[in-house]
Amino acid sequence: MSDAPPALVRLKGVRKAFANGTLALDGLDLAIGQHEFLSILGPSGCGKSTALRLISGLIQPNGGAINWPGGNLTNAVGEIGFVFQEPTLMPWASVSDNVRLPLKLKAVLRAEADRRVAEALAMVGLSGFDRAFPRELSGGMKMRVSIARALVTRPRLLLMDEPFAALDEITRLKLNNDLLELWRTQNWTVVFVTHSVFESVYLSQRVAVMAARPGRIVREIAVDAPYPRDEMFRTSEPYNRVCRDASAALHEAMAA
Repeated sequence: MSDAPPALVRLKGVRKAFANGTLALDGLDLAIGQHEFLSILGPSGCGKSTALRLISGLIQPNGGAINWPGGNLTNAVGEIGFVFQEPTLMPWASVSDNVRLPLKLKAVLRAEADRRVAEALAMVGLSGFDRAFPRELSGGMKMRVSIARALVTRPRLLLMDEPFAALDEITRLKLNNDLLELWRTQNWTVVFVTHSVFESVYLSQRVAVMAARPGRIVREIAVDAPYPRDEMFRTSEPYNRVCRDASAALHEAMAA
């Protein structure tokens, strides 16, 4: 009997073609388990970001199915948080107002919204920065604000599209560790898109490797190492072995 977590969402034979004729995805099959940390790894242009946007409902597939508990996205849309490649903060608004935006759009009462904003900022280590403006923050702090904005709705599923790619290595490693701690304590499901073999293996329970033209999953790699993970794991033989396996799969996907 499989010990895989029950699926939160399943993509079956998903196809996405854009108006310019680009076939971004075809035959994409992927099951995302409840409370799972899943990374999607693949070369540029293979459709990783498109897959996240389909899961979130920002765009619609041309074929196949995306199945949620209850039958459709309508029952799950309020439970999804999305962190994009860039922080996409409003430069004229304070940190607290940037984080409050999703609650404002949902007409959450001010007192409740204030409580949630404070909670989300505390989660990402930004308590005390609520009145700061984006121009006053480092790149890593801006990304923390973006993450807090995704968390303020208390999502069940967190979608992250290469959120740390533009950051320096030290900041990126710190945010990797902070993200894992949040995931372990908050019991979310996370789907994390990355170009980095090393990042995908460090963070994930499973790595789904994509090939391009058209985008589809060509291999899934389990990462059986326990949590919490730390710098000792990064230098361990099990970590290096899975990284080699994932790197080989990525090279095969690029040649496919």
